[in-house]
Amino acid sequence: MIFYPMVVSAVAVLVTLIYASYLDIKDRRVPFRTWYPMLIVGISATIVLFYQQTANISLIVGYLALVSSFLYADYLDNHEPGTPFRLPYLAGVLVLPALSWFIIPAISTGKFPDTQLIPWYVMLVGLIGYVSYREYKRQPERKLKAKQVRKEVKRDSNVEEVLSRWYFILVIIILVIASFYMIGDGTWADPGIYIALAAVFCGVFYIFGQMRLFGGADAWALIFITFCIPTFPFAPLLNTPPLGFLSFSVLINALILNLVAPVGIFFINIIKKNRAPLQYMFFGFPVNGGKIQDSWGFVMEDFVERGTNVERKFIGFWDSLRRMRSDEGRVYTKDLREHPEEFQKELEIYKKAGNVWISYAVPFILPITAGFISAIVFGDFLFSIIKLFTGGA
Repeated sequence: MIFYPMVVSAVAVLVTLIYASYLDIKDRRVPFRTWYPMLIVGISATIVLFYQQTANISLIVGYLALVSSFLYADYLDNHEPGTPFRLPYLAGVLVLPALSWFIIPAISTGKFPDTQLIPWYVMLVGLIGYVSYREYKRQPERKLKAKQVRKEVKRDSNVEEVLSRWYFILVIIILVIASFYMIGDGTWADPGIYIALAAVFCGVFYIFGQMRLFGGADAWALIFITFCIPTFPFAPLLNTPPLGFLSFSVLINALILNLVAPVGIFFINIIKKNRAPLQYMFFGFPVNGGKIQDSWGFVMEDFVERGTNVERKFIGFWDSLRRMRSDEGRVYTKDLREHPEEFQKELEIYKKAGNVWISYAVPFILPITAGFISAIVFGDFLFSIIKLFTGGA
């Protein structure tokens, strides 16, 4: 079966991913407005699909409530203190769940729906309302230098700060619970599983982005693929995986395809006779310390000057992961290029050291784009591999 609205959406997503990949390679930045055309086409196509399958208005509004929640979270994350606060955005985010969970089912059935969802809705309103109020009252912060920005991450982590940063996890949990409740009581029926799965997977992608395990553009790319194409447009060559949930297959394929890059880097290092501990041979390469600003990546070594000598050691895996999550102690070549005045000491040491090992910097959005194309055409690589080893069972 071919879902034509999803075919239209897939074309819009593919064009947007290719353009976003170009921007990420060129500037290492994908402006949020890049996703707007894809979202307009994809969300409209998904609404058409849901209407064709169920004509369930409550389900469609529930889908819009989920989408609006993520867009509003991004709005709060990027709202500049001192600029006008968009109260209509807040109103929309709070009204849509009420329409989907209570008002529309009450109108369609002629009776007030079960009250079990009311406490969850109250919690949703409380969380979003509280964080919105804090953002509304927040004062403009002083402009910080690149190094200071990284230190600001270690600000006092009291309850209010933790809640402001991680409240959306609770919002996601409430949306997931509400979705399964609406499915269970028959209001949304089986197609509602797509909204429940979307809430789970988009929540995971968002959290990974917040923890800096994904880049911001990478996380939003996966979230928006989920919103725009909840199911495969047609059966891929290797058959549709059991869940039939496209964005999960895109992520799996992207991770598998991304393994090709480290292998290629390892062999390039072997051919060029670059020497380092084995694990670093897969994920980095040396560059001229005097021209390090012309490269992309982050520095994989620590340096200490001892008189006229420069002592160096590679940053360990767990230490590197800690620095990535805290955004402290990690030197990015982008910062060296954009804020050289703040890194004069480091630049002098790198020049003195000769060659400096940096990570390879292939934007993950490239594997995501490749994973999207391969998932649409072939299907889920992991599912196909498991089927191969289990004899198709």
